[in-house]
Amino acid sequence: MLGSLPSHPRLEEPNGEPIPVPLGTLLRFGTAVDAVLTVSAGMLLAAVTPAGSAGLSKVYERGQGCFCLVLCNWPFYDLLTPSLHIIKLEAADNSGQDAVFETKTMRFVDWRILPLLALLYSFALIDRINLGAAYTAGMGKDLGLTKGARYSIATCLYFVPYILFQLPGNLVLRKFGVRNWLTFIVVGWGAVQLGMGFVPAWGYLTVTRILLGALEASFFPAMVYIISTWYKRHEVQKRLAIFYLLSITMGGISPILAYVFSLLDGRRGIRGWAWIFIIEGAVTLFLGVVSWFYIPDFPDQNRFLTPEQTALVLKRIEEDRGDSIPDKITARKVFKHLCDWTLWSYGIMFMCSTLPAYAQAYFISIILRGLGWSETNALLLSAPPYLPSIVTSLFFSWLSDRTKHRGGFIVIQALICVVGLVLTAFATNGNVRYFGIFLMNAGNSGTIPGILAYASNNVVSHSKRSVQSALTVSLGGVGGIIASTTYRAQDAPRYLPGLILTIAAQGLLILLVGITHIRFRRLNRLSRQRKLNGPLEGQPGFFYTL
Repeated sequence: MLGSLPSHPRLEEPNGEPIPVPLGTLLRFGTAVDAVLTVSAGMLLAAVTPAGSAGLSKVYERGQGCFCLVLCNWPFYDLLTPSLHIIKLEAADNSGQDAVFETKTMRFVDWRILPLLALLYSFALIDRINLGAAYTAGMGKDLGLTKGARYSIATCLYFVPYILFQLPGNLVLRKFGVRNWLTFIVVGWGAVQLGMGFVPAWGYLTVTRILLGALEASFFPAMVYIISTWYKRHEVQKRLAIFYLLSITMGGISPILAYVFSLLDGRRGIRGWAWIFIIEGAVTLFLGVVSWFYIPDFPDQNRFLTPEQTALVLKRIEEDRGDSIPDKITARKVFKHLCDWTLWSYGIMFMCSTLPAYAQAYFISIILRGLGWSETNALLLSAPPYLPSIVTSLFFSWLSDRTKHRGGFIVIQALICVVGLVLTAFATNGNVRYFGIFLMNAGNSGTIPGILAYASNNVVSHSKRSVQSALTVSLGGVGGIIASTTYRAQDAPRYLPGLILTIAAQGLLILLVGITHIRFRRLNRLSRQRKLNGPLEGQPGFFYTL
């Protein structure tokens, strides 16, 4: 903040003195709010006008923190006129922005953002993982996927463009606009998914999978990026968990949906597995159109909050980590961020956590068939293991936000996942192996939002957050490649090599959490002792979340 706000702050001709206007001040001309002025460290960051108003036409920096606003709906069209020396501005009364107003505003933000983004991502997840259900429903035989490594190739090649296009997609998110970019990719992958229902051979299926990976690439990192910009650092894991769990709950019923759609086998001369792709692709296309009208933007660009609510959101973020307004993304900044080894460690952690998730998504119904269940039961029994993860993930996310601690809870959940993996890999009783899948999912589902929160909590600036979220999720795609190549058809029904590698990945995850914890703890201590050359992450008062 720039000092206390006088009852009648003035915008004056340049005299070398900064205007004492705090962050998020509502500027009023008369009784109507004309602009929300965001000021930090003596620099004008943004002027947000109410939706639908004529608003600001220009914002001038007058030097030394002195600013001049030109409002096209105000009698004085150019405040740079030399004869106009002083314009009196009345600040809004902020007394109403108390805890009740803040709670009400953030609850509205939750309901406006999380359900729609979760619904969109759930169909991205369904469209990505329904290959296993379609294989079980007869696609494997019809397209010759049972020969050699064809099924693994079709699943694996999806991740090549998925990994390569995540960072570029996140970097252009602001350039093209959230609504334009995300609507384009949702409609695009919906069309590809629908087309998968008409492929005549496994080669064409593989091509559509590559296109699907390219279009879905930037979607999930964009979701993480957007959500993390709306909340304080120690509020974000609950939101990421809710977003992710709503998504995987829908993903969990994907096998049931696939079974229902497969009952259309023979209708209009179309096989049951093809109906899975056609119907789910059509739903995705519909959601893509809906997203054009309702998908949320970044806080500084939003259109659904009042100016007072926008000011509150920006103020909360600025006070928490000082990056409420985006910095410009340049090639030099991107390269600098990519040279930060901790960003790569978050990505490797995420890769370790996605490996069991992808293994379960792609191979659970096949594993269950190998345990002796029928095709129908294998599809139906694929859904229940997702249910306990809702309770465990929400509990650990709530506890993590409440204690403002990440690493320890990630380790605990990774250990639960290891127990489940050991049971599934080495137990001889089929029911015990099935119970192991419950434990594996209960532990693994919570580590995913935990790692995303751990990573987003420990970066400052929109440019670094954009790089971090894309890099983290893209390396998570490597987990999909590993899952699709190590859970091989010749290893059925036990899939021991894949399960052993997944257990080892959880050990690597725990090791990396320990290394970053020690590093962050040391830097926090040195910063508090003022033994560093500057503030952590270049932000005064910032400390890493452990």
